[in-house]
Amino acid sequence: VQLQASGGGLVQAGGSLRLSCAASGRTFSINAMGWFRQAPGKEREFVAVLWGSGGYADSVKGRFTISRDNAKNTVYLQMNSLKPEDTAVYYCAADRSASIANPDYWGQGTLVTVSS
Repeated sequence: VQLQASGGGLVQAGGSLRLSCAASGRTFSINAMGWFRQAPGKEREFVAVLWGSGGYADSVKGRFTISRDNAKNTVYLQMNSLKPEDTAVYYCAADRSASIANPDYWGQGTLVTVSS
């Protein structure tokens, strides 16, 4: 399975961006898909997962929405009301199980920069 993330960029605080993650290869083996991020000088952290009813980190709950287009094998992360602390490289991930805790597959990352 290959994951291709896109959609990052520079946006002002309060703005919006939508990230995309296109999966290819043995996509039928994927169950959970999600997003992580890594800010400069910090460890990679969980952002959102799409499995069942989905789940979000507390820091993005109510502002970010994860969704999936099965026909396109693509997962999206709609990010609204962006804050400077959302600045990070965002990675999409996928797993053959129902858990995204230790993903089997990673995308290459896309940079999101939020200016104040």
